[in-house]
Amino acid sequence: MALMSRAQLGFILLVAAASLLEVSEARTIVIGGSEGWRFGFNYTEWVLQNSPFYINDELVFKYDPPSKTNSGYSVYLLPNLWSYITCDFSKAKILASETQGKGKGFKVELNQWRPYYFASGNKDGYNCKDGLMKLFAVPLPRWNY
Repeated sequence: MALMSRAQLGFILLVAAASLLEVSEARTIVIGGSEGWRFGFNYTEWVLQNSPFYINDELVFKYDPPSKTNSGYSVYLLPNLWSYITCDFSKAKILASETQGKGKGFKVELNQWRPYYFASGNKDGYNCKDGLMKLFAVPLPRWNY
């Protein structure tokens, strides 16, 4: 019986390792649950109660459009932890406008293993600073042993 080449052995080990990894189905998670994305809700506490998040999970931001009773909300992706802590939107990227959260909401897929910092940038950061409208998620890879 001939010995296996390194390439063949490597391929067998790769197939064996891949069989140990089970990719589960991604989840769809509504930010804030039944409360949605709104002023005054504690999203830090909500994230702690609803994590972990995983790569390919989809976050849904649901919020009402501007009205007489609300000034309007949005969804920004902040570039780093310092921007998140200070609610600095100078280098942030807008993901959803004031009207994109109505109905089925605005969806964001967590498609990379990295921190995601989200906040509402309306009213010069007031929603973020005083309204607690910010959260961060660091999705984990999915696997089962």
